[in-house]
Amino acid sequence: MTGRHTRLIVLTVLATMVLSAPTFSHQDSRPLTEQQIADLRAYAEDDVETQFHLGVSYANGLRVPKDDVEATRWFRMAAEQGNMFAQNVLGTHYARGIGVSEDDAEAVQWYLLAAEQGLALAQLNLGVHYTSGEGIPQDDVEATRWFRLAAEQGHLGAQEFLGTMYWIGKGVPQDYVQSHMWLNLAASRLTGEDLEKAVEARDSVAQMMTPAQIAEAQRLAREWEVAHPRES
Repeated sequence: MTGRHTRLIVLTVLATMVLSAPTFSHQDSRPLTEQQIADLRAYAEDDVETQFHLGVSYANGLRVPKDDVEATRWFRMAAEQGNMFAQNVLGTHYARGIGVSEDDAEAVQWYLLAAEQGLALAQLNLGVHYTSGEGIPQDDVEATRWFRLAAEQGHLGAQEFLGTMYWIGKGVPQDYVQSHMWLNLAASRLTGEDLEKAVEARDSVAQMMTPAQIAEAQRLAREWEVAHPRES
């Protein structure tokens, strides 16, 4: 089979999978044939994006047998070449012991690489490790710095964490106005139980604020929303 023919087959298979980072869907759920898998793996050896997509496929059993060890192997290949999505997922695999032995220190190293590239989820994950002290010396100031970077990108979980840090005064001086602002921003976009928790936290902070402080927090939240329009 010619290289050009192999590439065409691989691209066709990838197109039917319709994978994207960090979440994905797939249009065709039929299992790949052994030959298709072999062609895809061969092509992935020299293509970082395909390495990541193969990792996602093996991790979730999408058209290939679910295999956490194999998923981790492909994520590592992509991560070592600088793919920030693969770096973050590999960090999570180490943090949770998925396909590898649990190793928080190793998880932190991969989260850091992705976080430094600006991936909000990795910044959040790194902040969580700084908060807990798992795999890295506990440091609330550094945790808050990473939460803020992710929160400014609109990551809802990071906004909740940042709001909480301001609420209890960890890593930053206690500031109910900032706390209410960030918790309010998170609550405005969350759903279900996550929404209920954010609203409960925001309202708890509000009970310790004056009407003027609440108005200021709401003004800051509106200004942030204007400066960071939601994607349609």
